[in-house]
Amino acid sequence: MTNQLNMEQEPLLIRRAIDGDERALRALWTRHAPHIDLVVRRLVGGDADAAADIAQEVWIQIFRALPSYRGDSQFSTWAHRIAVNRTLNALRKTRRLANIETEVQEDTASIDPDHDRTFVAQSIEEAAAKLSPGARAVFTLHDVEGYTHEEIAEELGITTGGSKSQLFKARAKLRKLLAHLIDTKDVGLQRKETEHVAPAY
Repeated sequence: MTNQLNMEQEPLLIRRAIDGDERALRALWTRHAPHIDLVVRRLVGGDADAAADIAQEVWIQIFRALPSYRGDSQFSTWAHRIAVNRTLNALRKTRRLANIETEVQEDTASIDPDHDRTFVAQSIEEAAAKLSPGARAVFTLHDVEGYTHEEIAEELGITTGGSKSQLFKARAKLRKLLAHLIDTKDVGLQRKETEHVAPAY
């Protein structure tokens, strides 16, 4: 009920923010900063200082662009798009995104969720930070944010084949980095199977 009220009040909050109301601007930031900061951190990788700097730039950009917000989509969706674009632009300035064309193979392997999902999520995030900038950007946009390869190609200025290639490489690297999680689970399964074998008489 509270969330619904917040959503209904948001258009008024946005209008006040556009008029320069600092309390309204602060309220928008408080409400949406956790998600925006998470998006930035995932795209940037393990550099916390860089992520914090870029997140600050993102919010400056969001507030500057507020007068152009028409309400055609939810504010969170609109702000999310700005966060992705601004972060990718910042990454382009500091290091060129990889754009290597290779033959793409179908990748069907996946990692089953562990019982401790928080540990697994943290492990995946730490592993993703070790990917090359281009591979990490494609992996984050596709597997985490739900972008299509066509949308990623447009965002990054690469081909859809290049996007698929980077995703294939990212997943392959992540499988290696996260192999210990799979091995641990396999060992646990083997132990359970052994425990359930009927004793021989």
